[in-house]
Amino acid sequence: MPERPMGPDQALVDESTWLDVIHKMDEVYSQLVADEIELERKNTELEQSQQFIISLLTAMSDVLAACSESGVIEQTNAALGELVGQPESRLHGSALTAWMADDVSVARLRQVLATPAMQRGGTVIEVELRDAQGQGVPVDFNVTPRLDASGQRVGWVFVGRPMGEIKRAYHQLREAHEALKRTQQQLVHSEKMASLGRLVAGVAHELNNPISFVLGNVHALQRYTERLRSYLGAVHAGTPAAQLAAWRVKLRIDPVLADLPSLMEGTLEGAQRTADIVQGLKRFSAMDRGERGRVDLNEVVERAIHWVRKGTAPGFEVRWAPGPPCTVLGSAGQLLQVMMNLIQNAWDAASGRPDVTPSLWITGACASDHTRLTFRDNGPGIASEHLSRLFDPFFTTKPVGQGTGLGLSISYGIIEQHGGQLTGANHPDGGAVFTLTLPRTEGSGSAVG
Repeated sequence: MPERPMGPDQALVDESTWLDVIHKMDEVYSQLVADEIELERKNTELEQSQQFIISLLTAMSDVLAACSESGVIEQTNAALGELVGQPESRLHGSALTAWMADDVSVARLRQVLATPAMQRGGTVIEVELRDAQGQGVPVDFNVTPRLDASGQRVGWVFVGRPMGEIKRAYHQLREAHEALKRTQQQLVHSEKMASLGRLVAGVAHELNNPISFVLGNVHALQRYTERLRSYLGAVHAGTPAAQLAAWRVKLRIDPVLADLPSLMEGTLEGAQRTADIVQGLKRFSAMDRGERGRVDLNEVVERAIHWVRKGTAPGFEVRWAPGPPCTVLGSAGQLLQVMMNLIQNAWDAASGRPDVTPSLWITGACASDHTRLTFRDNGPGIASEHLSRLFDPFFTTKPVGQGTGLGLSISYGIIEQHGGQLTGANHPDGGAVFTLTLPRTEGSGSAVG
């Protein structure tokens, strides 16, 4: 049958339709290409994210186990495998309880798994995992619930750290701390004994006077006793009165009897003076027991000047004029140690300058709520680089063997324990100046020196 020829309109419709089809195909192809590129990008990002997560899990030093609701291991990291000595492939699909070292750990783990509701923060349990040698390794597990997109619990995450090394390190740290405390106590006591050692010469000189006085009086009493014994023997022997009178004059009995009261009084005074010195020395040398009372700073400064001069600095010119009593609450022995350290340091600094008489000016005042003492010497002063380290333990500018570097540090601590402050600086007129401030107690005078 012959074909009917197409009209112009029919040919136009068919051509436009094909153009639309071709255009749509181009759009679909372009979209497919774009979707494929986007899919490849997403796959690359997913692989990178997965690699990142794997690297994190591998780098974790803590052990990790992601478990199902019943406690079956679904994911682990290398640290857990190394701890229990098993490959990750064997751990996957096994119960976490199978790797516990004892029944107590199993019971603790099952108790957590049986908890119907747990906060998002989780809980901490201490268990023991069985290592490759079959030994128990203590591990602190932080257990948190693992939730799905809807917020329902689908499992657990166990993150733990083996505590064996930490416990051993803590034990070693505690032993080192105890040893450090013992060493510190020994050093503090050694510094106190070093201060006490500087008193030896002064104590010997101080004790020499009353002891010599008592010793001289005892020798006199011994001679008087012999005379009285001879005279009383003559009396009991019935010697005639005239002969007794002559004997009495010869033995100087009357001057002996007149001298006995003052002799006994002097002996008692010397003995008491010796006892006071020994008692004061015992108070200073005794370990601190925290005993505190009202202390007059005038007396403490006077005693410190006296001991330092008697001990190591007989030619030290100390300018100090005590004023009305100024009382603080504290330990007399500890405050004496501080004063002696400051005065001794001033002597050590000033005595090193040739052709200069070592001198120290001590001044102070009592305000309404505090007491202030200043100690200024005529030494070379303090080097600028040393000002910030004056009170550091073991810091000293003295030659080796002449200082422990603990005197100022201990003094600083004592004043701080008394609620005060100790500072050091250079005086505008030269030399170093140390300022000591202490809280004032009621009943103190208005000035100190």
